Amino acid sequence: MKNVMRLGGVCTALLAATMIAPTASAADRTDPKGAAAIQTVDVKGVKVAKEAPAETRQIIEADAGIAAAAANVCGSGYTISTGAARYGTYGTTYTWTNGTTTGDRYYDKPICAVFFNDTGSAHYMGIRLKDNYTDTPHTEDFGTFSSYAGPVYQKRGYCGEAYSYMKVGSKVVVDNLLTVGSCN
Repeated sequence: MKNVMRLGGVCTALLAATMIAPTASAADRTDPKGAAAIQTVDVKGVKVAKEAPAETRQIIEADAGIAAAAANVCGSGYTISTGAARYGTYGTTYTWTNGTTTGDRYYDKPICAVFFNDTGSAHYMGIRLKDNYTDTPHTEDFGTFSSYAGPVYQKRGYCGEAYSYMKVGSKVVVDNLLTVGSCN
């Protein structure tokens, strides 16, 4: 039942993808709590963190509609891409933020991660999101999914890691970490 609901959500998200507002200039914005806001660039109508790796921009540029759908899976407000990674023909991980700050540090920004199954068939897969703090439990979603694993959230996830995993039959085909944001 979870896969059926997820597939419906992806279709709804794809239809809503064209309704994302255009990117506003973030150069002069600051978060209400005083922390610097994430500056963004527009990539085919999708807001991408200015510090995001070139690979993130390439993935989003290749299919902005799917990227926007991934943001919609995360829910209202998660509109700034902080990273994306494509794992061959198996899957794509996206991380998103809403640009707010949940604390007084640069990396205290809420993060959502989703790992899309690009194979068209159900496989055992998962996404685990950890923040930059050792005392916060990781959030994860593992199981057999035909559409995606997640979304998973961390309140202070910027500078953390998104771990993606997929097994096709008995072979592990994705076992990768994606750093969330641009941090030292």
